Amino acid sequence: MKNLRCIIVDDEPLAVRMLEGFVERTPFLELEASFNDPVEALSAIRERKPQLAFLDIQMPDLDGMELSRMVPPETRIVFTTAFKQYAFESYEVSALDFLLKPIRYQKFLEAAEKAREWFALKEAAEAVPSAPEKTTVFIKVDGVLRKVELSDILYVEGMKDYVMFHVASAGRPLVTHMTMKAAEDLLPSQSFMRVHRSFIVSLEHITSFTPTGDLKVGDSLLHVSDAYRPAFDTYLKDHSLI
Repeated sequence: MKNLRCIIVDDEPLAVRMLEGFVERTPFLELEASFNDPVEALSAIRERKPQLAFLDIQMPDLDGMELSRMVPPETRIVFTTAFKQYAFESYEVSALDFLLKPIRYQKFLEAAEKAREWFALKEAAEAVPSAPEKTTVFIKVDGVLRKVELSDILYVEGMKDYVMFHVASAGRPLVTHMTMKAAEDLLPSQSFMRVHRSFIVSLEHITSFTPTGDLKVGDSLLHVSDAYRPAFDTYLKDHSLI
């Protein structure tokens, strides 16, 4: 796999220089450009389409959250900020990771590795000859890529920087270092749906649903949150005889 091309956006020159040093120390990252002006950065991102963007959140004119919603989908985001309260919102957009300032290189490297793994999985999936429908995914568990049948996945549960794949044939969940957004991108939308910030369910394995928003998947009772209820109600309407 080729180096990941990245862009740094931060209105603080010292923060930019620190991240530039981190990128230089990371052999699989290649710096395209750095910006203090988010509006200028947006134009460059749309033109150059880097694979990775390190975005500060609090910036004048256009903050990192707003900027992340405007970049091309092929550019993945790692947020950098001094404010922990943005962590939840960062996972609701296309963020691979969230780095809290002051950033240590080890944390930066972990985020970069996560990005490399995400693009490696994407590249591997694209290299497979086209087929009517994807039937398997590879999940990194304990340092090993494990092949998992999509039909065997009951639901995915998020817990901070990790997700748990609850699989029908396994005695315990498969735990991997990944965000819920990355898991959502990995799974085919025709078979899986996000119903809560912490849950993605297999539509095939839903056995019941109540008007209060509780659905049963396997032996587990999960809740559809208000934010995801409209999309789920549309799915029910399209698949109901009533």
